[in-house]
Amino acid sequence: MKILRYLLLAFTAMACSLGASAQANTTSPYSMFGYGILNDYATSSQRAMGGVGYAMNGGRQINVMNPASYAAIDSLTFLWDIGVDVSFLNSKEGNLKANSIGGGLDYITMQFPITKKIGASIGLLPYSSVGYEFGGKILEDSDVLGSESRNGSGGLNLLYAGAAITPVKGLSVGFNVGYLFGTNIYDAYVYSTSTSLYERVIKVHSWDLKIGALYTYNLDKKNKVSVGVTFSPKKSLQGNTWGAYYDITNDTRQDTIGYTSLNGNNYTPMSFGGGISYEYDKRIFVEADFTYQNWKDAKFTSVEGFDNNVNSLTFDNRWKAALGVQYTPQLRGGYMRRVNYRLGAYCTHDYVTVRGNNVREYGVTCGLGLPAPGSKTVINIGFEYKHRATAPVNYISENYFNVTVGVNFNQMWFWKNKIE
Repeated sequence: MKILRYLLLAFTAMACSLGASAQANTTSPYSMFGYGILNDYATSSQRAMGGVGYAMNGGRQINVMNPASYAAIDSLTFLWDIGVDVSFLNSKEGNLKANSIGGGLDYITMQFPITKKIGASIGLLPYSSVGYEFGGKILEDSDVLGSESRNGSGGLNLLYAGAAITPVKGLSVGFNVGYLFGTNIYDAYVYSTSTSLYERVIKVHSWDLKIGALYTYNLDKKNKVSVGVTFSPKKSLQGNTWGAYYDITNDTRQDTIGYTSLNGNNYTPMSFGGGISYEYDKRIFVEADFTYQNWKDAKFTSVEGFDNNVNSLTFDNRWKAALGVQYTPQLRGGYMRRVNYRLGAYCTHDYVTVRGNNVREYGVTCGLGLPAPGSKTVINIGFEYKHRATAPVNYISENYFNVTVGVNFNQMWFWKNKIE
C-alpha cells in the first residue's frame, strides 16, 4: 500500500505538470524560430556537469539521456527525481540592453526495477520551449508608420516510458517510447491607425523513440570505463499549423490563414549521441559526450505569406560537445566529505540559422549534490553561465545565469522488514 500511495502521488504530480512543463523556462528572441530552444533531457545533477550522461551508469540517479542506464538500478530501490530552474537573462542588441527572468518546472521522472536485470522509467520532460517579448517602430524611408510588439509562448513536451535489460555482464540495452505534444504560439501586434494581431500557431501530437546501449569494463577493483551510445530515427510530426488575423480595434472576427497539416511536411531529425566515462573508486567521475542531430534535412512548414521571419527559416545540423566531472571526497564520514562536487562545460552549434548566421552557444557549470540526512535522497543544486549569439554576424548577444534545483528521492520501497 505504501508503494501504491507513492505511485499515485507521483502520477498526480506528473498530471498536474502536463500544462506547465516547458511553458515558462525560456526568455529568448531566438526561441521564435523553428520549434524553440531545444532540450537535451539532462537532469539537475547532469546539468551541473555540462549536460553529460550518455555513458553514466551509476544506478542512483535517473539518466533519461541513455535509456540503457535503467538496468543498473538496484532491485530494492525506487527513484523519483523532480527539478525546477530559474534563468536570469541579460541581452544586448547594438546599444539596447534588456533584462528578464524565466523559469518553472523542468522535469519529473521515476525509475524502478522490474527484475534483477530489468529496470524501467517513466517521466515528463521538456522537448523545446518558446518564450520572448520585444518590440520597436515600423519605419519606411525614415517615416514612422507605427510600432509593433512580438511575444511568444509555449513549448513541446515529452511523456515517455522506457525499459532496459542487462543481457550479459557489463552490457545493457534499453529504449524510450514517448508521446510528443504541445502548442507554440507566436504573436505579432501592429499599432498604427488601428491595432492588429497576427498570430501563428504550431500544435503537435506525435510519437518519439530513442534506443541506447551502454557497456562498462572494470579495469580493476577501483577503476572502470564506460561507453554509451544512443540513436533516434527521423520522425514525421503529426499536428497542424495555421495563422490568424485579428482586427482588435474594430473587433472583427478572426480570419484564419493557411491552415496546414504537419503530417508529411514537418520532421524531427535522425539523432546520435555518444559518450565515454572513467570512474575511480566511486569517488571521481569524468565523462565526455558528443551529440549530433541531422536538422539540415528536416522539413519545416511555414504559413505562406504570414511571417517573413519564418518563411526564410533554414535549419542546420546541430551538434553539442560536453565535458563533466564529479568528485566525492569520501563515500562515508563527515557530511561535507560526502557531498558531490560537480563541474562542467559545453559548446553547441544550434539547429537554427538567422539570415544565414548560425546560432552558437557555450556554457560553464558547477554544482553540489547534497545528501539528505538519514536517507539516500540527494538534493542537487546547479549553477550555469551560458552565452548565446549568432555568428559570423552577431545580431543579439545573450548572457544567462541559471540556477537549477532537483531532488532525487531514493527509497528502499521493496525492502521487507522481518520481525524476530
